[in-house]
Amino acid sequence: MSVKKELLARSGSTCELCGAAENLNVYEVPPVSTGGIDGSLLACTTCISQIENPDTTDVNHWRCLNDSMWSEFKPVQVVAWRMLSRLRAEGWPQDLLDMMYLDDETLQWAQATGEGLDESEKIIHRDVNGAILKAGDSVVLIKDLKVKGSSMVAKQGSAVRRITLDPENAEYIEGKVDGQHIVIITKYVKKIN
Repeated sequence: MSVKKELLARSGSTCELCGAAENLNVYEVPPVSTGGIDGSLLACTTCISQIENPDTTDVNHWRCLNDSMWSEFKPVQVVAWRMLSRLRAEGWPQDLLDMMYLDDETLQWAQATGEGLDESEKIIHRDVNGAILKAGDSVVLIKDLKVKGSSMVAKQGSAVRRITLDPENAEYIEGKVDGQHIVIITKYVKKIN
């Protein structure tokens, strides 16, 4: 069974955030490590576009989180927490956040993107040219890198797709090179547009 079919069954063929029944797609909750049904939710295009583009956020659309924040599914809980954190200045989202409970692992996942932090507190990952890197971006190595603990050398020009960011250190990202998951220092990569 495909991920979308499993999510349709789990959600009753509705957006797991707002309850819409049309234009539903799989949304992998960043930073994606597991993917699949445990790392994804079913969401409408309205919710997905507002999650990915904060400038287009319609605050009233997210009043739906009053219900969906109580979901038993961790990806839904994570996105609800992130959107409430993003909107907390409105007042009512802070009230919902105060009621919400996430176990330690789920809270760590929710905080991994830096949502809810003041700009001065966020850890910003930048490539060699100063371009801001985000979870899920693709980068290319600008020099050969010896991988610690193995005989592998990651060659200059190798593309690393769907990177994840180290939430505690702005100098480290992770990704797969030749099928091996490695940690890479940001000053040795260039973002691919």
